[in-house]
Amino acid sequence: MLKRILITGLAAGLITGGFLFVAIYMARDSMAEGHEGGHIYGYASMLLALSLIFFAVKRQRDISQGGVIKFLPAFGMGIAISAVASLIYALGWELTLATTGLDFAGTYTEGAIEAAREKGMTGEELAAYEEKMQGFADMYRNPAYRIPITMTELLPVGAIVSLVSALLLRNSRFLPHRPTV
Repeated sequence: MLKRILITGLAAGLITGGFLFVAIYMARDSMAEGHEGGHIYGYASMLLALSLIFFAVKRQRDISQGGVIKFLPAFGMGIAISAVASLIYALGWELTLATTGLDFAGTYTEGAIEAAREKGMTGEELAAYEEKMQGFADMYRNPAYRIPITMTELLPVGAIVSLVSALLLRNSRFLPHRPTV
């Protein structure tokens, strides 16, 4: 099971991290203008990559466990795959930041402050918000803070996919294994 977890997590992480790298690399010149819709493509790539959880748990159930798997082992396997994938994804983000020279923290902070101004925030309220956002930017530049934050982008999606996979696959009559002759 551990081998299947590591291989599937690595594959899912490489898919999501690779998509992230390519998307940011291609759009790096227009990042200051915003990235409307980018999060939709990002989460779609996460769902696509994390669908590997379903297939890994099904393979574990059908091949290694004789067609039966209980909810908790199936869910635990999915969470473990999600954790590996999240780490690879976060490392992909680190590689993206290092190779593209993208100052995500600065760009994000500037955009948030500009949006606050457009909504009518002024005076002390705006100054306090600018200070808060600058504090975020300073913390985000530290990889020890940034890596766990980045991992939390993928983990919730993986948890949902793991939950659905475990609920479906605990029933041995759901997509039963049909050995080929």
